[in-house]
Amino acid sequence: MSLSFGGHCLCGAVGFTTQGPSLWVAHCHCQRCQRAHGAAFVTWVGWKAAQVSWQDPQQALHWYLAEATGAERGFCRHCGSPMAFRSPRYPGELHLARALFDGPLDRAPQSHAFYASHVDWVHVAEELPVDEDPPEAS
Repeated sequence: MSLSFGGHCLCGAVGFTTQGPSLWVAHCHCQRCQRAHGAAFVTWVGWKAAQVSWQDPQQALHWYLAEATGAERGFCRHCGSPMAFRSPRYPGELHLARALFDGPLDRAPQSHAFYASHVDWVHVAEELPVDEDPPEAS
């Protein structure tokens, strides 16, 4: 059975389709994700980069490079939706923001990453494993 999932940015200029099972789903609490998304945490879905196809006829997908870490964040240059993350720390992977998918996925969130830098103004009730990696590593 082939698994296929899709989604898009707020304005619809950039879409994506994934093929096959996801690698993982996790809530990231690092300060870089907090700032990039303006949120307490971001839920990412990990994929092998080869599993993801972009639909971007207007070439609206733009990548911001954080020179200090070599990590890149993809966003729509039309509506500003933060969409993707890739990093030398996770070679061959592409992380897509869970909220952009059109429907259910093949798995629910499995853990909290970089929880050591979580904000104190949000209390997460679900009990998932916690990864305490320092936020500088993201």
